[in-house]
Amino acid sequence: MFEDKTMVADTLTGINGELVRFGEMIPQTENKELKTTLKQFRAACEQSQEELYQLAREKSYYVPASKATQQEVDHVKNLFTSKTI
Repeated sequence: MFEDKTMVADTLTGINGELVRFGEMIPQTENKELKTTLKQFRAACEQSQEELYQLAREKSYYVPASKATQQEVDHVKNLFTSKTI
């Protein structure tokens, strides 16, 4: 029998995988109707991911990493704004 924590984690993993696939498919299609439909699916997937993420946080199934310091944020910004990465 699965535990709630395992089911939530597995579902989040699956949703995250789907989001990656939508991110790959959307820019590759030239059909505007299909692109719109894929974007709608992605939006629904993102909503489900957010709801499950909040549930996982509420039940302490997921504890996020500590927030980045301003120095760390600045360092990453500099990596992407400088000419050398």
